[in-house]
Amino acid sequence: MILMDTCAIIWDALDPSELSVKAKSAIDKADRRNALIISDISIWEISMLIKKRRIEVDSTPANFLNLLLQLRNISVQSISPEIAELSVNFGSEINNDPANRIIAATSVIQNAQLVTADQNLRASELLDTIW
Repeated sequence: MILMDTCAIIWDALDPSELSVKAKSAIDKADRRNALIISDISIWEISMLIKKRRIEVDSTPANFLNLLLQLRNISVQSISPEIAELSVNFGSEINNDPANRIIAATSVIQNAQLVTADQNLRASELLDTIW
């Protein structure tokens, strides 16, 4: 199972050249095996980035996200009580950004490798990351 963080989702959809070769390969392989997941918090983050014009798309956030979900075999993982609990109990090894903590907890609970360029997440011994 492969979990993409928010930046990986955006880069995969809009600028795949930003992904490392290893990350791109892992995403493509997981997509073919129907083993690609994203956290529902990433949907919210992408909507906010579009609203704030930090990423530009030629449609509404909902249309963009629905298209993205149709283009790949992506399952959306909801924030479960276990994910919520773990996200608030991480120590300083995971930064204080709530979305990153939820994504990290999703990776642990789902036993999924996390595709991320985030140095803090990649440095954590709690996470199995790909970049």
